[in-house]
Amino acid sequence: MQTHTTSESPVAVLCGGVGAARFLEGLVQVVAPAAISAIINTGDDIELHGLDISPDVDIVLCTLAGLIHPGQGWGIVDDTDHCHSMLARLGAEHWFMLGDKDLALHIQRTALRKTGHTATQIAQQFAQALGVAVRLLPMTHQTVQTYIATPAGAVHFQHFLVRDRAKAAITGIDYRGIADAVATDEVWQALRSAQRICIAPSNPIVSVGTILALPGMRDFFAQRTVPVVAVSPIVGGSAIKGPLVPMLINAGYEVSPLGIAQWYAGLIDTLVIDTVDADFAPAIAALGIIPVVTNTIMRDLPAKAALAQTVMQA
Repeated sequence: MQTHTTSESPVAVLCGGVGAARFLEGLVQVVAPAAISAIINTGDDIELHGLDISPDVDIVLCTLAGLIHPGQGWGIVDDTDHCHSMLARLGAEHWFMLGDKDLALHIQRTALRKTGHTATQIAQQFAQALGVAVRLLPMTHQTVQTYIATPAGAVHFQHFLVRDRAKAAITGIDYRGIADAVATDEVWQALRSAQRICIAPSNPIVSVGTILALPGMRDFFAQRTVPVVAVSPIVGGSAIKGPLVPMLINAGYEVSPLGIAQWYAGLIDTLVIDTVDADFAPAIAALGIIPVVTNTIMRDLPAKAALAQTVMQA
């Protein structure tokens, strides 16, 4: 489907995983894909079975390539699990499902890293191979890992979310390695050349928040010279996906679009909220943020394109 009002002005998008990938599916209908730079969280990256796994990068990549499992939002459609099943039989940890086609990404990424390729070079190589024109930009080339503090101790985000099913109480969040990390040159170039910056409806704390925690990033947004538009991932008091609700509560924010606006206060100009949350618009406006009310639920491609169009016109 093509809905093109196609703009070719450069757009940068701060991205996590599933929510960002779905938003980008709509954005490429209204903005030329080559004009879009997706700046992607790498705080969820993890090493398993000796392989480098970058979940958010791969979700965005495979979604835009038309390979993502439509029901899950992660994993490759029509994949098999022969390798995963054999690993389980051999006694390996098998809480993180890795399909056979999915494994090819991790095997090749690990091999390329061993020969000195950066995460950005690898993402661009994969994008070209799979026919994705959007520029995929991992946020940093340094190791950053998001850890979730729980009453039983701190665990990697993937352990918390996937292995433990996000059942533990959250007592804190730590972006380990962030102080020594730097945004890549490609990320800075994309931000400085963008005519509009979008923040996808990703988790603002462990996806977008990790990007914003990079040294100098919040200062850049505080001094922004182009419009910054965010989409609220909270609709009707619930998160679209993932453990955002307890994370907002732990951080001291209301579970509503107003809480999202308060989290982003000083960094964005506009917040797009769902029609069911229209009553929050005056309080958001009182923060100096322009509220835009529309349907934000991305059930199908027309809805994704309509949301993207609204964001571009906001």
